[in-house]
Amino acid sequence: MPNPFRSFLQKRRIRPRSQTALVALEHGAIPWLLGVAVATTLPHAEHLPWWLSLFSAALLLGRGWLWKSNSRLPARWLLALLVIVGTTGIGWQYRTLFGRDAGVALLVFFMALKPMEMHARRDGLVVIMLGFFLLLTHYFHSQSIPTGLWLLAVATLLTAALIRLHGGAQPVREIVRYAAWLIAQAVPFMLVFFLLFPRVQGPLWGLPQDAHAGLTGLSDRMSPGSLNSLIQSGEIAFRAQFATPLPDRSRLYWRGPVFDTYDGQTWRASPLSASRSANKPATVEYSGTAIADYTITLEPHNQRWLMALELPISLPEGSALWPAFETLAREPVRYRTRYAFRSALDHVANREESPRMLQQALRLPAGFNPRARELAGEWRNTLNDPEQISAAALRYFREEKFFYTLQPPLLGQNAVDEFLFDTRRGFCEHYSSAYVVLMRAAGIPSRVVTGYQGGETNPVDGFLTVRQSDAHAWAEIWLDGKGWVRVDPTAAVAPSRIERGIGAALPAGDPLPALVRIDTDWLLQLQRLRYRWEAVNNAWNQWILGYNPQRQREVLSRLGMEDPGWRSMASAMAIFSGMCLLLVTIWTLARRTRVSPEQQAWQRFCRGLERFGIRRAPWEGPFDLAERVARERPDLAQLARDAAGHFAELRYGMGQPRQLLALKECTRQLASHRRIKV
Repeated sequence: MPNPFRSFLQKRRIRPRSQTALVALEHGAIPWLLGVAVATTLPHAEHLPWWLSLFSAALLLGRGWLWKSNSRLPARWLLALLVIVGTTGIGWQYRTLFGRDAGVALLVFFMALKPMEMHARRDGLVVIMLGFFLLLTHYFHSQSIPTGLWLLAVATLLTAALIRLHGGAQPVREIVRYAAWLIAQAVPFMLVFFLLFPRVQGPLWGLPQDAHAGLTGLSDRMSPGSLNSLIQSGEIAFRAQFATPLPDRSRLYWRGPVFDTYDGQTWRASPLSASRSANKPATVEYSGTAIADYTITLEPHNQRWLMALELPISLPEGSALWPAFETLAREPVRYRTRYAFRSALDHVANREESPRMLQQALRLPAGFNPRARELAGEWRNTLNDPEQISAAALRYFREEKFFYTLQPPLLGQNAVDEFLFDTRRGFCEHYSSAYVVLMRAAGIPSRVVTGYQGGETNPVDGFLTVRQSDAHAWAEIWLDGKGWVRVDPTAAVAPSRIERGIGAALPAGDPLPALVRIDTDWLLQLQRLRYRWEAVNNAWNQWILGYNPQRQREVLSRLGMEDPGWRSMASAMAIFSGMCLLLVTIWTLARRTRVSPEQQAWQRFCRGLERFGIRRAPWEGPFDLAERVARERPDLAQLARDAAGHFAELRYGMGQPRQLLALKECTRQLASHRRIKV
């Protein structure tokens, strides 16, 4: 009995779904796809568990061996088992299958496993699309210039693999050149979208909790040794650009967290110091003689405090000055932030202070450091003036045999006593902590301030660079009529730390980043290279990564958009994108090569052959193609030879107009042959 549905499909020249054959994946395209898998997953090896990196590498190497030996792919049950094993291992490693790190691990694993089941062209397309998606995940760990260049190269490779997948065998150089040309054509559109697409504050991938892991900086507490590892780091904490003359290095105190609670070992901030309702507001009295205007580009540290010169008198939007004169943002700084400050270098801070705050600044834990208490008591009995007591403590540090070092001996329960009278070796946190304990024992309100001191001017771009190695701790005492006054006990022991930086204050054997301690010619050469590289990085950070909503409004205002809202930006984006498309189209049409009638007829015949699974290679001549058709499809041999002969006569010989008609007739016969076979 005839099947009416099949008859309908035959009339419409549509094949049933069950009979639709997938286009087979060419053997020569597989190395391109394996290269894509390696290039998109390799940078993640630094962040993935070692077993997953080895597992993925083994899968890709195994697939390469199967390709070279032309062996069969693994059975589906084995692939399903590998999926279960890999997914279970990732879930066990991260205790979840969600979040940034676990999600990236799954993507890398699937990218390594997918080539094991590549049979058809569409499988190769899946690998390429997954590769494009994996490119975005590299920015989770690094947004540097080298990362951007690597991803641009890999995007070119992905495009080249796509060309090879659909364009057949071609010279490698031609494929790469064509891919690079396609990427270059996208650059104008990229610039338009970068400038005009409405910016989102913060990274889009900042939602998962683990997206901010690994951020370093000052801590919310201080104990002996807590600043040690930070000082040994050469990483950049922030950069400052001054609109006014740069102050002397000795005045560059960048204020961070303030600690007023001590338990004998660790300093912390008390809840009282963070209570704005229980304290007098932070009041800064200043004269107009020493004012600094500057812009800070702060690296993410996952805390709320913003670095500012002591003391800020003008705050950025979205921040507040707390009772202990800490500048706090509304949210933790989890991405690079740029903000402007104005600070008064000569000031009086809280000439009148709340009794509760002063009482908190006098508390000491009972039973700790009896020798320090006794020494402070002697000063209190003989010196009635708080400033004289402070001077006596600084004189004690200066005249006794104290040493500034990043390798102090370990301290016990009475840490301040052991430091003051036994070891006498330490760095800024030891001196500031001991000084504050002495002042409190003498009845003078005092507290510890942490932050950064100094900085290094980059001669290439003029920015002041402050590194983690510039981390510092100092003290404040409250004096009647003068408010909170900064005292830096470290300056009494190692004045070169304040005047020239930590590299000049430490002995030769102490660990520091190499470029912090410049003492040889080759290090000077490296320093000059570093200046240039950091200037380039800073420009990248300021104008590319730091292109936030505020910076976008500034740029668009300079370009003539007085009030750049999302509607005006969307309209401008559409207009400029259309202009770019028009220019590219005009340029393409101008370079277009005119196609002769015989070439058009021959191309239609070749497209007809593609329906039979025969794709002409760009280098393949008409007679070579006809011979290959004869080998692969003998039923089409004579038709292909006739078409090739007509085209060769028309193109290269003395062809007649009737031969053009005969070539077109071959194409019609090819289509008729197709209908008969269906």
